[in-house]
Amino acid sequence: MAEDIEEIRKKKLMELQKKYLEQQKAQEEAVKREMELEAQLNAIMRRILTPEARERLGRVKLVKPELARQVELVLVQLYQAGQINEPVDDEKLKRILAQIDARTRKEFRIKW
Repeated sequence: MAEDIEEIRKKKLMELQKKYLEQQKAQEEAVKREMELEAQLNAIMRRILTPEARERLGRVKLVKPELARQVELVLVQLYQAGQINEPVDDEKLKRILAQIDARTRKEFRIKW
């Protein structure tokens, strides 16, 4: 009887360890994919943005990461569609930022 209980415990422990290792492996793969996507995004940004625009986008990313991510995604879509023929300079990036910020900005009104 005690031997059966011990065997069941060992099997259960082995199953739990196997599940844990599978979860850890899946997490590592997800992190790896995320890093690869981020590297591809950075490479595209280096191609389509001037140094000044990249610097501005970096500063925006510190303050408003959601806005910066949206701008990056829009720029990548335009680049992949072939609509960006020359590097995006700081002025163009300012306009894009303003347009996206205006669309996503939430207005708060306090009524008394």
